[in-house]
Amino acid sequence: MLALTEGRRRETTRAEIVRLLGGSDKAADNVIESLRRKGWLERATWGEYLLVPPEQGPDALGDSNLLARASRIADPYYIGFGTAAAHYGLTTQHRSVIFVVTPVRLRPREVGESRVRIVNLSDNKFFGFEPVDVLGYKVMISDREKTAIDCIDRPALAGGVGEIATILATASRRFDWNKAAGYLERINSGALARRLGWLVDYVKADLPPEGRDRLLRLAARSRKTYLGPDPARARAVEGAIGYDETWRVFVNVKLEELQGSAGLGRRKAVRKDA
Repeated sequence: MLALTEGRRRETTRAEIVRLLGGSDKAADNVIESLRRKGWLERATWGEYLLVPPEQGPDALGDSNLLARASRIADPYYIGFGTAAAHYGLTTQHRSVIFVVTPVRLRPREVGESRVRIVNLSDNKFFGFEPVDVLGYKVMISDREKTAIDCIDRPALAGGVGEIATILATASRRFDWNKAAGYLERINSGALARRLGWLVDYVKADLPPEGRDRLLRLAARSRKTYLGPDPARARAVEGAIGYDETWRVFVNVKLEELQGSAGLGRRKAVRKDA
């Protein structure tokens, strides 16, 4: 462990450990298993391990280590949807599923006590992510703007419509609206722009007038659409909020589902002492 961490290493391989120990493969496997039991090594994938520096202790990584381990499942990839929202503090919902977005076709799997769900997006949606430091590990995670857009695009991967309203409201306080509009133009979905526009109005996000005009132009690229748990399979919910003329979107959820998010996007005024 000291030999590896002196070189500021945060990951290693079975072959490297065999070389460092200078013994047999079986002896190295015994050492690896011992270090894993004690919490100093975590398996990332076959023959590859993440290590915890001695100064941090074997319990240092906690749940965040799950993201580092999940990041080794596919390449290219990014951590997105509800998992990214939780990472940025945009939701308080506990996540037992880690969403790994990748063009690679893989089966779901488990990392620790969490289930990893593979999400395959079309090429025009696979962008908007960047390396984020997670306790010393570089993990690709969608940025705030793309996280909110992804969640609105597929509410079921973020806790439902009520939760995506909260995610957008919280994210919008630190939103780059030009970047978000650019992302929507790249995706080229008027329906998605309509859903975002309605939610922006509902949570009263601080959207500049020029940004609103740009969003309306994007929304004009499609006819009316649905906002609901699964927009692709829309079926009218009894007691749904209904049709909005401005954004031409049928809000297919009950008002109770959106309780707590109305007006949540307003920036809180800073109180100054007299």
